[in-house]
Amino acid sequence: MLTFHEEIMVLLLHDENGTFLPVNEHTLNSALTGAVLMDLAFANRIDTDPERLTVIDPTPTGDPLLDRTLARIAGEATVTNTRTWIETLSADEASADPAKTIREAALTSLVEHGVLERREEKFLWVFRSRRYPTIDGKVEQEAKKRIADVLFSDEVPDPRDVALICLVDACNILRTIFSKKEIDRVEPRLEQLRKMDLIGREMASAIADIERAIAIAAAHTF
Repeated sequence: MLTFHEEIMVLLLHDENGTFLPVNEHTLNSALTGAVLMDLAFANRIDTDPERLTVIDPTPTGDPLLDRTLARIAGEATVTNTRTWIETLSADEASADPAKTIREAALTSLVEHGVLERREEKFLWVFRSRRYPTIDGKVEQEAKKRIADVLFSDEVPDPRDVALICLVDACNILRTIFSKKEIDRVEPRLEQLRKMDLIGREMASAIADIERAIAIAAAHTF
């Protein structure tokens, strides 16, 4: 089973050319941070409620990325909420290169598992570009099918599927999977699902605040 941060990377890549869909860097950074927290929650390492995010089991998961984040949270003396941790961890990643650590870890794992292929190509004989074409398309198709099965039904969804949809929604990937008409049709269902996952809800709120701040800053430059 793929982690959430691996699944979101698969869905962010074009099937054939292996390039990334255009997603705002701040949005991607927050979404990947939220994905890591979701992975820890489903691994029964952390628990969340509206007031706090706490470590319930500090035992390493065996995944270096998850374990680094788990140790970071466990080592914090002050108990705080999910929103604050998303902002804090996103800032930690952004201090070097926004989302790079999580992104590279996910891509490396997907290459090792035979889901993606890593290709480096020269541009103008000097610059190199890196692409990740899909080798095993079943992974992406299964993820998309899970999303569609939940959005186009009234059945009680699996919590993992709800979490994945919150991530996809935050990155605005749904528009690449469904038509505008289909998205408009499932909007009431989507709004319902957004309320089911606390990490996803706090992540979306943090992203909305960042995008609002960027828009205001951009407006003041003109």
